[in-house]
Amino acid sequence: MLSTSARPIIEATVPVLLANGEAITRHFYNRMFNAHPALKNLFNMGNQAVGEQPQALARAVYAFAAHMDKPEVIGPVLDRIAHKHVSLGITPAQYTIVGRHLLASLGEVLGEAVTPEVAAAWDEVYWLMATELVAREARLYQERNWHAGQPWLEMEVAAREAVSADALAFTLKPLEGQPVPDFVPGQYLSVALPIPELGLTQVRQYSLSNAPGEAGLRITVKRVAATATTPAGQVSNRLHASLHVGDLLRVGPPAGDFQLKDGGAPVVLISAGVGITPMLSILNHLARHQPGRPVVFAHAGTDAAHYAHRFEAEALLDALPQAAYHLWLENPAGAPQAQPGRMDLAQLPAQPADAEYYLCGPLPFMQAQRRTLLARGVVSAQIHYEVFGPDLFAELG
Repeated sequence: MLSTSARPIIEATVPVLLANGEAITRHFYNRMFNAHPALKNLFNMGNQAVGEQPQALARAVYAFAAHMDKPEVIGPVLDRIAHKHVSLGITPAQYTIVGRHLLASLGEVLGEAVTPEVAAAWDEVYWLMATELVAREARLYQERNWHAGQPWLEMEVAAREAVSADALAFTLKPLEGQPVPDFVPGQYLSVALPIPELGLTQVRQYSLSNAPGEAGLRITVKRVAATATTPAGQVSNRLHASLHVGDLLRVGPPAGDFQLKDGGAPVVLISAGVGITPMLSILNHLARHQPGRPVVFAHAGTDAAHYAHRFEAEALLDALPQAAYHLWLENPAGAPQAQPGRMDLAQLPAQPADAEYYLCGPLPFMQAQRRTLLARGVVSAQIHYEVFGPDLFAELG
């Protein structure tokens, strides 16, 4: 709990942090990477370049400071961060490095406004947040029989399959004597790939698209093409170009708070593009273990050629007698069941009050669908989402 002396200082300076948060965190990352260049291997340097990671860090610290007394608000944020840290193998010792450079950047950016009292108050906030995250991460590591900082597993590519015009599915099997890591439908897997031109290893997370309990793990990777404002995806393009059957790939422990909930409540899966991948894992699991559970599957895409895993998804839905299928394609040619245009959840029938909703896809898509669901009376706690990259989605209040 925050001390009584620090509380009024934090309440008075939270707006200052919010106004200057991105400048502080950009300064922090530059400072930390200059002192500890090996840490670049843990961060997506593409997100660093476009500013998404500094925004995410600033928002997380602000959210914790503003809502630390509201566990129902801040708890899900901390859970999401803890899962991401576990997927990267973050260690408790690294919190000391981050804290030292973050607090130093606070003073170096804001100058004389950061008095000793202000610095001490924010140091207290940081360590309250860090202690909570370390505890959550310790529980997650223990559940996975994994140790923070241990070497990652090597898995062999057992299959490589084109599942759309721009996506490949890779099935990974453990080396002899190693078990297949367990996971919950909806979770993701971190993969580490050397990028020689950067002199770094880069880590990316990909949702697992098969069901738990199979002989391997399957990830689906969309090739990220360059746009007018963003470069081509370094890792996705390299995986498409150079990862073949028989090759080895280093992976971390499966993680992620986007998980199918136990029980028999109706499931509403809402996805767009490659956001279908965790939904496939959920559908595979339901077809095996809860075929009678009510399911609504709503998916949106550009056209049939870019609809990843289309025939697998439709076969799984056929195997679920209580499943309803809704598809929107901007160009519906070749998919007679598709409605033309973009997803419109108003066309879906009302769902039971206990239904759980799962969103995955581009950020604007998820935000739009979440607003629609809230307007239709869905309780926010029953809307779950997955974000690829820094979490800039959460709407705290």
